[in-house]
Amino acid sequence: MSYQKIKISPKSVSIVLKPKATAVFTSILPNLCSWLNRRKISVNFLETEEKRLTTIFKSLPKYINLVKMKEIHTQSDLIISLGGDGTLIGVSRLCTNKSPPVLGVNMGRLGFITEFSRAELYDQLELVLKEKVEIAKINLYKTIVTRKDKKIFQGFFLNDAVVSKNEISRMFSLTVESNDEHLYDLSGDGLIVSSPIGSTAYSLAAGGPILHPFVGGITLTPICPHSLTHRPLIVPDNLNIDIRIPPNSDMINLTLDGQEFVNVQSRDTIKIQKSNSRYIKLINNPERTYFQTLKEKFTHGRRN
Repeated sequence: MSYQKIKISPKSVSIVLKPKATAVFTSILPNLCSWLNRRKISVNFLETEEKRLTTIFKSLPKYINLVKMKEIHTQSDLIISLGGDGTLIGVSRLCTNKSPPVLGVNMGRLGFITEFSRAELYDQLELVLKEKVEIAKINLYKTIVTRKDKKIFQGFFLNDAVVSKNEISRMFSLTVESNDEHLYDLSGDGLIVSSPIGSTAYSLAAGGPILHPFVGGITLTPICPHSLTHRPLIVPDNLNIDIRIPPNSDMINLTLDGQEFVNVQSRDTIKIQKSNSRYIKLINNPERTYFQTLKEKFTHGRRN
């Protein structure tokens, strides 16, 4: 992850909403869209939101455009994510190096990635219009599933990739390699491959370490390993990770960021590597540091 200051001066803004929530947006959305329109900024929403927007606005304003998800990355100067970390992650997985910066606004409690609160939204938008803002460039991770040397799936994640099973208490085995070197054979409930950003998510709950976002590492966190010698392992993020499914395995699941799901089978290989061409440009909150966020979320390091 790296920081840089850029000038945005948006003429077109896309707004992505937290799924299924309506009541929380009844006051904020009309005011926000009107605020943007008065400054001659066009407003885009996903076309799948038409029904919800009609409920919120009663009559949809003419200056609002309905677009496809991929179009918000090509037809916008700025994306505003209104929700939590999950909403922002859903946007980020489709980001490319040509995607606009993303302003993450948490509609509930403070998130790890959505650093701005509702109260900070308009002040931050004023800064976006007038001044240079600090951008955090966060790389995505590419995941490829191969079967008999043929690619059957490709996806990207920001937080983590999880290999597990649906059945409760059903142990299975995996072989983990890095750059063609055998690391270990794992028996347990699964494996979490986590980025530094994702280290405070599922990996942490499974006993993994907290990585500062500037640490260039990938964490391999076993889920309930059968052997106590299998502990979380941090490897450099320029290494390729190969997870091989042994013969005669039952159906196993690969989940990206808890949102995208694919079945893998016996003898499949899951390849994971840091992407140098896909990343999210996230507007940073200059009033908040990473360690402040840790203290607020986990009371980490707080004095008694």
